[in-house]
Amino acid sequence: MIDKAARLRFLHKAPPILVLPNAWDAVSARLFEAEGFPAIATTSAGVAATLGFADGGAVPPGEMIDAIGRIARAVRVPVTADIEHAYATTPDEVAAVVVRVVAAGAVGINLEDLLPGMSEMEALATQSAKIAAVAKATAQAGVPVVINARTDVFLHAIGAPDTRLAVAIERGRAYLAAGADCVFVPGVRDKETIAALVKGIGGPINILAMAGAPPIAEMQALGVARVSVGSGPHRATMALVRDIAKELKTRGTYDAFTRHAIPYAEANALMR
Repeated sequence: MIDKAARLRFLHKAPPILVLPNAWDAVSARLFEAEGFPAIATTSAGVAATLGFADGGAVPPGEMIDAIGRIARAVRVPVTADIEHAYATTPDEVAAVVVRVVAAGAVGINLEDLLPGMSEMEALATQSAKIAAVAKATAQAGVPVVINARTDVFLHAIGAPDTRLAVAIERGRAYLAAGADCVFVPGVRDKETIAALVKGIGGPINILAMAGAPPIAEMQALGVARVSVGSGPHRATMALVRDIAKELKTRGTYDAFTRHAIPYAEANALMR
């Protein structure tokens, strides 16, 4: 576990850029690992849907941690877990949840600064205290977790548009000072803003891959340390299942799931 945490931390610090696919169960994690990714993230939205919940803090923390554990056990590479707001409010409570996540097998976490149902982000001092508490607690537990501190100012369009860049930079710098290893700024897709974030925050940043965002090579040239795909692959899989259902119900044919299906033997071997 300590070696995996060190490996994941190192992947944020040197080229090539860290490209993280987000898994939602054991088989999606195995598929990503088989394609050669050096680490795997989880997606809270994908895990939540798989467990029968909506995204946004609705999953009971025990169920989320169990799912993270199954993913971590399924692969050999480091796993970083999307734990939303950590299903807690105070710094000590957040740290206690993260210690459980690490015990389940993850060596990294995403921690958001927007609580479910809120329209404003957590106070900067409080969020920084949460990050510091997580760093301290996991170090004491023997596995210093890699903290990807997320700020939602762009994703949720918080505040006036002309203030968001400054807020993201202020929060990113504070989160790094509190002990975060990387700052996640989802919702940004234009090169100028990404470059300004890299320069202003002055540490590793994570950008969410989305329509209109620069390709991986351009992200690396801009100085981005990490790119993740979030719930995109899970939602694309959902779209395929929906297409299968529509074809069966309307035409009564099987093309949607027979044209590109992984052969049974290969699928079964993947999970051995």
